[in-house]
Amino acid sequence: MLPGFLDALLLQSGYNAALVGIGAGLLGAAAGASGTFLFLRKRALVSDAVAHATLPGIGLAFIIMALLGGDGRNLIGLLAGSAISAFAGLLIVEWIARRTRLSEDAAIGAVLSVFFGFGIVLLTVIQTMSRGKQAGLEGFLLGATAGMLFQDAVVIAIGGAVCVALVIVLRRPMTLVAFDPDYAAASGRDVRMIDLAMMMLVLTVTVIGLKLVGLILIVALLIIPPVAARFWTERTDRVVLAAGVIGGVSGYVGAALSAAAPGIPTGPIIVLVCFAVFVASLLLAPGRGVLAAIIRHQRFQIRVHRRQGLLALAHGEPIYDPLTIAVLRRARMIRKDRVATDLGRAQAAKTLRDEKRWEIARQVYTDEAISGRYDGLTPIEAVLTRDEIADLDRRIGGPAMVAGA
Repeated sequence: MLPGFLDALLLQSGYNAALVGIGAGLLGAAAGASGTFLFLRKRALVSDAVAHATLPGIGLAFIIMALLGGDGRNLIGLLAGSAISAFAGLLIVEWIARRTRLSEDAAIGAVLSVFFGFGIVLLTVIQTMSRGKQAGLEGFLLGATAGMLFQDAVVIAIGGAVCVALVIVLRRPMTLVAFDPDYAAASGRDVRMIDLAMMMLVLTVTVIGLKLVGLILIVALLIIPPVAARFWTERTDRVVLAAGVIGGVSGYVGAALSAAAPGIPTGPIIVLVCFAVFVASLLLAPGRGVLAAIIRHQRFQIRVHRRQGLLALAHGEPIYDPLTIAVLRRARMIRKDRVATDLGRAQAAKTLRDEKRWEIARQVYTDEAISGRYDGLTPIEAVLTRDEIADLDRRIGGPAMVAGA
């Protein structure tokens, strides 16, 4: 499988595989970048409603084209029908949320279930029709790339490029609305129109992704990349960029894996690759990942045990906690017989004096920015200047210690 996978990555697995790979990469990039603002706006479920609302449009478009004597599976016609249907579902969700007492999630649930149920009924009706070449129409549920044509890839490429261009143009107002819609409204922004623009981006990505990953899985391609990107950065523009890269790479690699193993459907593989990137981000991201959190917790525990152990040494108290003993021994502050070394005695004296310094500092400095930072672990040199520490030493009495010693 590995040689076939490498060939697919290098676009050497045939014309159709190359089309699918390029189309999947472009779709993933557009979906990741577009879905970022929906994720930041905390409206991820709207994409689910939009995706499921496309199904009745696909069925109605097929029936109309078939009755007019055309090919019911014409991609342009099916995408146009799905776009109209999804837009209608989007407007209904917005109307219910704004004009009734129902919450947005209740409106989404109602629209999603009703539109999807109506679409399934239409597909059932279509299977009884004697014309229109309805075979394979169910591929829009989970995606079907085996019969992708050049014009299909062009549609995906153009739609993806339009979405990326709109994200670049509208990123500032959409970012403002995503984080603080009240301030955006107060500053003269039309929040409703910006929200609608976000929804239109999602609608466009959903429609152009129907052929590749299907209406059920396109939601994952819209949400998982920005969620994964959020683990790596705090800045919105970088989240958008990272989400686009994650979506594009997931789409391209997933299509290559599908080409290397023809029996595996492309859409689900793309979503699984995207999920693998999410899991890696969840575990390995340096700032917000699980592994980084475990390391920070362990370092915090070491600092706590070090402080407690040094205070015990300063007061001449015995140390019984095995972890505290291990921490002090690793730092060469006690010997195997738990007797303090010269370094341990010096650090114990400084720790005890810092405790006294902080006690005086909380009385002298009423500013919470200074006195409120005492947690027993933050070095006093990180909060106060040398002169301030020297003043505290004079208040305490006895020989002053050089800050940082």
